[in-house]
Amino acid sequence: MMPGLGNRGADVFVPDGATPDAALARVTHLGIGAHQDDLEFMAFHGIAACHDSASERFGGVTCTNGGGSSRTGAYAGYSDAQMMTVRREEQRKAATMGRYAVMIQLDYPSSASKDPRSGLGPDLAAIIQAAAPRVVYTHNLADKHDTHVAVAMHVIRAIRSLPPDARPQSVLGCEVWRDLDWMMDADKIVHDVSGHEALAEKVGGVFLSQIDGGKRYDLAVQGRRRANATFFESHDADRADAVSFAMDLTPLAHDESLDPGAYVAGYIERFRADVVARIARNLGEKA
Repeated sequence: MMPGLGNRGADVFVPDGATPDAALARVTHLGIGAHQDDLEFMAFHGIAACHDSASERFGGVTCTNGGGSSRTGAYAGYSDAQMMTVRREEQRKAATMGRYAVMIQLDYPSSASKDPRSGLGPDLAAIIQAAAPRVVYTHNLADKHDTHVAVAMHVIRAIRSLPPDARPQSVLGCEVWRDLDWMMDADKIVHDVSGHEALAEKVGGVFLSQIDGGKRYDLAVQGRRRANATFFESHDADRADAVSFAMDLTPLAHDESLDPGAYVAGYIERFRADVVARIARNLGEKA
């Protein structure tokens, strides 16, 4: 059942006109991003997997209202309120093009996302419990954008607040404001998103307020996926045209005893040890 949301400005959009309850019940893959367009860039694996599927459906949640968005060119004179309207409509358009089951925009200011006691956490917990998705995509905890990390922490706390049998099977932290190429290959969740270039261009290209406003995220993200595919394996021919990486946050979401900082530090330490050992080998010294 569609939960009541704490923010009066929240927007629930169902592209195919189904009731919100019915739309939410169909969701198998749920993306939870900080800003409008984050989902299309970080959770594209879920969007592509569900786009032409009869049984899998993607649902999106955007946490903040877009009021602080970058703006130049045609949007240079826009007020925060005007930008919020533009960004909301862009996100709705992406949901329509991507055939999302539902698109929920929670309309919180960025400051609320950074407050662990804000209404964002309870909203996310209610949505996740109602949708019961198999997979949740959110930001990775090594991202360099504070709002992204704050949202990811809200997601983890929200899932931890649910009964164990109501938690998603998989929780993935995805690339936006820091890629995950640095992670050890064995630690990466590798998503082959080859063959979906047209869909990527459609859902990523609707955010004209950012593209015309001086940030070509659409080109940058597709370039990152191409680079991931090419540089993933040094000795073999490319096996994919487009690859995105994710950090597995499932253990954090399922085990309340795990410390998020220490968990991510484990990935960093394995990377550090690999770099140091590789240098030592090529100096002819023991690691």
